[in-house]
Amino acid sequence: MTRVQKTVVVLTAVVALVLGLTINKVLNGKGQGDPVALLDAGIVLLPQSREIPRVQLFDTEGKPFALEQLEGKWSLLFFGYTFCPDICPTTLAQLRELNSKLPKEVQDNLQLVFVSIDPQRDTAEHLKQYLGFYKAGFIGVTGELPAIQTLANGVSIPFIPADTSQENYTVDHSGNLVLVGPDGRQRGFIRAPLNNQKLLDQLPGVLSAEE
Repeated sequence: MTRVQKTVVVLTAVVALVLGLTINKVLNGKGQGDPVALLDAGIVLLPQSREIPRVQLFDTEGKPFALEQLEGKWSLLFFGYTFCPDICPTTLAQLRELNSKLPKEVQDNLQLVFVSIDPQRDTAEHLKQYLGFYKAGFIGVTGELPAIQTLANGVSIPFIPADTSQENYTVDHSGNLVLVGPDGRQRGFIRAPLNNQKLLDQLPGVLSAEE
């Protein structure tokens, strides 16, 4: 084996080791489950929790909603809009099914939050009516577009604001979920598309882990 070949082998081994340690650190910190199984379920945990931008939002009653109100329970945040033709209704239906099958103690410690990225059409009244259709206890919030963009960018779920001058406009956005801990800090993501069976196997362990 030549010197160059040996160098390549050594570098490849080092890269593999670093990558392995990084994945293990991200997915296996705090004993929240098997890293391979978590990744297979679409659950990606951050190596360190991340502060969430404290922006002013409004709930489905039109009252101010501070993100500190999420503290005390785990939360899953989904950014979407009520006129979405595909991703949003599918994801909300999956979340309803997932929540209904989780153990009772996990359900009681989990909040499902829908953040509208279309404040022009998603008024408090319309948002309340739309989420009420699912009968899943979704918390609905929206706000001024700059505040929503700040929040979305802060949790790495950016979206592309629509041209609201166009009739029946759509908004490009991600189907990923944001995992927020009882301390109000971001703990990770759940990647789209959701696999409820695998999430049912892995999510209770994550949400039951010690702080």
